[in-house]
Amino acid sequence: MYKFSWIWKMAYRDFRKSRGRLLLFISSIIIGIAALVGISSFGENLQKDIDRQARELLGADLVLTNNQPMELENLDSMAEDFATGVNFGSMVIFPATGDSRLTQVRALEGAYPFYGTLETSPPDAVDLFRDGGKYVLAEPLLLAQFGAAVGDSLQIGNTVFHIAGSLDKVPGQSGIVATVAPAVYIPLNHLESTGLVQYGSRLNYAKYYKLKNEGVVKEWVEAHNDEWGKANIRSETVEQRKQSTGRAFANLTDFLRLVAFIALLLGCVGVASSVNVFVKEKLPSVAVLRCIGASSRDTFMIFLFQILLMALAGSIIGAAGGTAIQYLLPQVVGDFLPMEVNFTLSWKSILFGLVTGIVVALLFALIPLLRIRKASPMMTLRPDAGLGSLSKEPLRWVVIAGIVLFVFGFSYYLTQGLPTALGFTFFVIFSFALLWGTARLTMYLLRRFIPLGLNYTIRQALANLYRPNNQTVSLIATIGLGTAMISTLLFVQTQLLDEVKLADKEDQPNMVMFDIQTHQLDEMKEMVEANGLPILQDVPIVTMRLNAINGINKNTNEEMDKEDRRSRSLYSREFRVTYRDTLSASETLVAGAIRKVKAPGDSIFVSFDRNYAENVGIRIGDEIEFNVQGRPMKVYVGSFRDVKFNQVAANFLVLFPENVLERAPKFHVLVTKTKNESESADIQRLVVSRFPNVSVINLGLIVETLEEILSKVSFVIRFMAFFSILTGILVLISALIISKYQRVRESILLRTLGASSGTVRTINTLEYFFLGSIATLSGILLSFLATAALSIWVFEIPFRPVWESVVLVYISITLLIVILSMFNNRAILKTPPMEVLR
Repeated sequence: MYKFSWIWKMAYRDFRKSRGRLLLFISSIIIGIAALVGISSFGENLQKDIDRQARELLGADLVLTNNQPMELENLDSMAEDFATGVNFGSMVIFPATGDSRLTQVRALEGAYPFYGTLETSPPDAVDLFRDGGKYVLAEPLLLAQFGAAVGDSLQIGNTVFHIAGSLDKVPGQSGIVATVAPAVYIPLNHLESTGLVQYGSRLNYAKYYKLKNEGVVKEWVEAHNDEWGKANIRSETVEQRKQSTGRAFANLTDFLRLVAFIALLLGCVGVASSVNVFVKEKLPSVAVLRCIGASSRDTFMIFLFQILLMALAGSIIGAAGGTAIQYLLPQVVGDFLPMEVNFTLSWKSILFGLVTGIVVALLFALIPLLRIRKASPMMTLRPDAGLGSLSKEPLRWVVIAGIVLFVFGFSYYLTQGLPTALGFTFFVIFSFALLWGTARLTMYLLRRFIPLGLNYTIRQALANLYRPNNQTVSLIATIGLGTAMISTLLFVQTQLLDEVKLADKEDQPNMVMFDIQTHQLDEMKEMVEANGLPILQDVPIVTMRLNAINGINKNTNEEMDKEDRRSRSLYSREFRVTYRDTLSASETLVAGAIRKVKAPGDSIFVSFDRNYAENVGIRIGDEIEFNVQGRPMKVYVGSFRDVKFNQVAANFLVLFPENVLERAPKFHVLVTKTKNESESADIQRLVVSRFPNVSVINLGLIVETLEEILSKVSFVIRFMAFFSILTGILVLISALIISKYQRVRESILLRTLGASSGTVRTINTLEYFFLGSIATLSGILLSFLATAALSIWVFEIPFRPVWESVVLVYISITLLIVILSMFNNRAILKTPPMEVLR
C-alpha cells in the first residue's frame, strides 16, 4: 500500500512540472472522442425515434403499390379503414403568371395518414382539402418559388384548383425529397377531370390500410404474398419501413463513426509522438530514481499513471463535447431525416467513448513508454546505456499486435463486414509502414549523400533530419497521416460530386418534353421549330416487363437457392426501352455488337447497359423473354454499352434494334435547347397550355436543384472532415511545439559558436520545410492510393487525380508547418544560452 501511495505522489509531482506538455497529449484525443461520442449518441437516439415513430413514418399499417389499378375489394371490406392514392409526375400552371413547373401530383381519397398528420398552414387547410372540393395542398418550396399564396389558382391538366394551404409536414418524408420534386395533393375524385390519366402516363397506385393489430398485418401478408407477387403488387409494413429506415441511417452513422475513429487514430499518433519526446526527456530522471533504489516496474508505473490520468481526462472532456455535438448533427443532416429526433443522454455511447479513448490512448502511449523499463542506473553517466531497439523488446510487439487487433475489432464492429474490416486494418498498417519507411529511407539517404558543396544553412537543415534527437520519424508519421486523411476526404468528395454533376452542362440540351402521344408528335415538333428551337432528339419509348431469362421466370426464380436467385426487382420493374441501330453520343459499345433486324423472322439482339447487366447477372448470349403489353417477345443479349447517365440525353438500360417495336403502343420524348431562362419559360408555358398531358423538364432548374442537394451533401462531408482536419492541426501543433524542446540545445550551441539569430532561424525554418514537404507528399501519395481504392471498389467510379487539390493541399499544409516553425523559432531564440549550458 505504501509503494502504491508513493507511486501516485511521484506521478502527481512530476505531472505538475510537465502538465503543459501533457495537456498537448490530451488535446490529441479530445476531438476524436468528441466526434465518436456525438455520432454514436445521435445514432442511438435516431434508432429509438425510428422504433417509436415507425407507424408515423409509414402513415398506415400496410401499404400496397402498383403501376396498375388494384382490385382489392375483399381487403377493403376487412380493414378497419383504408385510403386510396394515385401518384404521378405532371406540370402545374400558376394562371396568374403563366409560370409552370414539373411536380409530384398525389391524388388522395380517405383519411390517410392514419398515424401522424398532414401539417398545414393555415391549420384548417387539410379539412378544406378533404371535403373533396377543388382545393389542393402544395409544399412551401413550390409556393415560394413562384410567389403564390393561399387562395391563388393552380392548374393541373384541364382543371383549375385553388390553393387551400401550404403542406408543411408529411409523415415519412425528408426535406430533401421536397427539394427534388415538390408535391401537390389533390382530391382523388378530380383526377379524371384533369385529363392526365391516359396511355404513357406513369401512374403509381397505392392502397393504405389501417388494421386492428400487428397480427392481422402478418396474416394478410402471409396469405396474399404469392398473389401480390404475381400481380407485381409491392407491399410495405410498419416493420419493413422501420427496418429499411433504420438500416439506411445505421449505415450513415456507422460511416460517420468510422471517420471519427480515423480522427481518433490520428490523435493517437500525436499521443505516441508526445509521449516519445516526454519519455526521452524523463530518462535522466528515471536513471536517478533507479540509483536510489526504485525498481524498473516502479518507475514505469509512475509515468503510466500519468498517461492513464491524461487519457481519462481527455476522454471525459471529449465525451462531454460529444454529448453537445449530437445536438448539432440534426442541423447538419436534418434535410435527410424523415422525422424529428429527440435527444437524451446516451450513457452507452458515453461509456463507449470513454473506454475507447482510454484503451486506444494507452495502447499508443505504451510503445514509447516501455523504453522506461530498460533505463538503468548507468544512464546517469552514459545516457544511451541499456536502451534497446524495438526488435529486442517483445512487449512492444505485443502492444503493436494489440493496436492492430483493436483497429480490426472496432472497424468490424462498425461495418459488420469482414472484408471491409480487413481492408481498413490493412490500409492503416500499410500507411504506418509506408510513412515509417519513408522517414527511415530519408534519414539513410541524407546521411550518405548530402553534397558537401551545399549552402551551409541548407546542409545544416538537412543534417538535422538524421542527427541525434531528430523527430523525422514521428513528424513524418504524424504529418503524413494527417495529410493522407484530409486529402482522402477532399479527393473522394471531389470525385463523388464530379460524378453526379451533369457533364458539360453548358454544351448540352437543357429541355426535355415527355409523355407525348403519337398523335401529338407532329404538332409538337412544328410548334417547337416554329419558336426557333432545334429538335435534338426524337425518341420513341415502349414499356414492357421481363417474363423470363434463359427460361427462368419469376416463380422459378423464387424456388431457386439464394445464391443462384436473381434480384426480384428484375422481374417486377417496368422497362422503358427505345429502338435504333446506332449509338448516341452518351453511349459506348464495350462488348458484343449492335446487330440489325433485316427481315421478319430474324433473331432479335438487344443491348444492355453494362453496369446494370453485371449487377443483375445478365450475360451476353442470354435468352430473354419480354412481355410487350401482353405480347411475349423472345430476344437475345447481343452487346453491352457504357451509358453516361450524367449526360443530358434520352438514355436507356435496354436498346432494341429497328424494325421490331415500331407498331407497339408508345409515347415520345423530344429534346431541345433554349438560349436562356426567358425562352425556356415561354416554350414551357406554350407547351403546357396546348398539351396539358405533356411534362416539360427545364434542366436549368434541375441543375440548380441538384447543385443545392450536392451542396448539402458536401456540407455533411465537410462537417465530418472538420474533425479530422482539426485533429490533424492539433497533432501538428503539438508535435512542432514539443519538437521545440529538442531544438533549443542545438540552436544555443550554434549561437555560442558564433551563428547569428538569422542563421539559426533559417536553418530551423528550412528543416521544417523539408520535413513538411516529405511528410505532405507521402500523405498525398497515400491519399491517392486510398481514393483510387474507394473509387474503384466501393463507389465503382473511375479514379481521376485532382491535381489542383493536390497542389492546394501541399502548399497549405507545408505553409502551416513553416509558419508554426517560425513561432517555435521565436521561443527558441529568446532562450538565454547560459540557461541551457548550465
